[in-house]
Amino acid sequence: MLVFVDESGDPGFKVSKGSSPAFVVAMVAFSQRAVALEVQAAIEAAAKQHKVFPEFKFSKSRPEIRDAFFDAMSPFDFCVRAIVVQKDRIQSGYLRSNKEAFYSFFVKSMLKFDNGLLKDAKIVIDGSGERLFKQELSGYLRRHTERGAINSVRFSDSRSDRLVQLADMCTGAIARSYRNNRDDAGRWRQMLKGKIEDVWDFR
Repeated sequence: MLVFVDESGDPGFKVSKGSSPAFVVAMVAFSQRAVALEVQAAIEAAAKQHKVFPEFKFSKSRPEIRDAFFDAMSPFDFCVRAIVVQKDRIQSGYLRSNKEAFYSFFVKSMLKFDNGLLKDAKIVIDGSGERLFKQELSGYLRRHTERGAINSVRFSDSRSDRLVQLADMCTGAIARSYRNNRDDAGRWRQMLKGKIEDVWDFR
């Protein structure tokens, strides 16, 4: 199993100074490597067709590019699971003051409460942060998920990884659905409807 993870929003709590009011982490899971390779090729073809360089990124894409991207993904078999964190519901002082702990906790929570989906999964996470943090996160995820759920954890730069870009686009679509001030809030989440297995509103 191959799993690609990305986030939307940030772990900061200074919403009045620009921090996002919500934090979303999502994973895209493939049960078959062959399908993942087909999706990778389809994203590459879509990038060339629509002249998207260097990468698909939800926050920087025009609506018509988002439409084209999700249309291109519709034939393929993968599933999406996500956790949505409304920051005003977080009472833990530790999570509110430690950005790395906040990020690790919610990535772990999404992977741990997977409804039995993960089996010997190779996890690929959008590569950001210091080397030590990456090592600590990898160990943390292994310790806090079911035995046999995770085979490996690695980090990859989204600019050169089309499947991490898929995770970004799916995460962005879910995050946008919580923007009540946008007329198109649910537009791209609806395009993913048949692939979204669960969206957990954390409380």
